[in-house]
Amino acid sequence: MKNTLDKDYKLMAVNRVKESGKTVTEVARELDLSSNTLHGWINKFGKHGSDAFPGSGHLYEADDELRKLRKEIMDLREENAILKKAAAYFAKNQK
Repeated sequence: MKNTLDKDYKLMAVNRVKESGKTVTEVARELDLSSNTLHGWINKFGKHGSDAFPGSGHLYEADDELRKLRKEIMDLREENAILKKAAAYFAKNQK
């Protein structure tokens, strides 16, 4: 099975580590990646910026769908955490 990931996916993973405050290991686990792979992407990005991943990468349709679904799950988990905090805040202020 081909496991080439596209440039946008790699940049999304690197940015998620930088912007989320999560560790590389946590983000790698969420994306079902090896921590070493994600560390490598971060190092490449640090040296070369967005030019770090020149290849276009082509995923099998099933792999691409899986990648999209994992990203959607991560986004929904983040939204859910925000909503839980908001609900707790408003519940506290209604007493």
